[in-house]
Amino acid sequence: MKRLVLISLAAVCLSATVAAQSPKPAPYTPKKTAWGDPDIQGNYTNKYEQGTPFEKPAEFDGKKVGDIKGAELVEVIKKRQQAAIERDRFLSGDPTGTIAGPLEFRDIFEVLKASRPWFIPDDTDGKIPPMVPGARERIARRPQVGSSFTNSVYDSYESLGMYDRCITRGYPNSMLPAIYGDSYQIIQGQGFVAIRIEMIHETRIIPLGNQPHATKGIALDMGDARGHWEGNTLVVETTNFRDRSAYRNADPKSLKLIEHFTPTSKTSLEWTVTVDDPNTWTKPWSFSLPLTVNDDEPLYEYACHEGNYAIKNILSWSRRSDAEAGGAVAK
Repeated sequence: MKRLVLISLAAVCLSATVAAQSPKPAPYTPKKTAWGDPDIQGNYTNKYEQGTPFEKPAEFDGKKVGDIKGAELVEVIKKRQQAAIERDRFLSGDPTGTIAGPLEFRDIFEVLKASRPWFIPDDTDGKIPPMVPGARERIARRPQVGSSFTNSVYDSYESLGMYDRCITRGYPNSMLPAIYGDSYQIIQGQGFVAIRIEMIHETRIIPLGNQPHATKGIALDMGDARGHWEGNTLVVETTNFRDRSAYRNADPKSLKLIEHFTPTSKTSLEWTVTVDDPNTWTKPWSFSLPLTVNDDEPLYEYACHEGNYAIKNILSWSRRSDAEAGGAVAK
């Protein structure tokens, strides 16, 4: 019996030694385009990560992203799915919950396919770093805008944000999971990569190579992107943002985004974004989430302006409220 135990222990030790010495699986290598670039073209979605916390929740203090796995991660995602179902009736903007969310808001019902406990990795303890002195004061001076999902009275269309006005969600907001429209398409050509974004029908054209950025006098809602390949990873640097759509109220003059699109399998890309703005945060910080191939849901036309009655109705009600406050009811 003693000999059997010793043999078993030896076998366990040998297995552990072999496992430790065994080489790790090679990184996934995608096929090449006709001109030799890694081929990452396809239809993608990130809808499964709806409801995934951006920062590490307090309940996981002291833990790292990699610590939440197996049965624990499954349970976390189950609770997230249940919470998504419970808040469905509030998605229309009705604070009483008596009006169900529109039928197109159904992406929330696939949260069980999520894979992350949160998005910001461990180098900042899962949190966005503190702001530098003066950043909050600068942000407070910016014009404040509302949303069609709140019950407010508005002076004009300029009182509403770019999203409500069908102009832009900004970047990288445009590629973060939303309540619907979470489809993206990557298209490649010689010397460029294009990323089509379903919601608000935006397209990023990313020139490849060592081309310089546009001059500082040119600012864009999606920024000015320049890309290159590092092995099989597409690296994109974006600058030249506009103040009205700068990510998280960053300083558009100093904001720089560095993205890595890394193929991890035939059906997945890891999308990592590093946010670098010394005029807003004390250090650069990153977030990461998967983009999953989904050919069953290619991009559809997002006829935002054509179907956007919200602005007209919101402003009509605001003018009626103004009239009632002044003693006359608008007709």
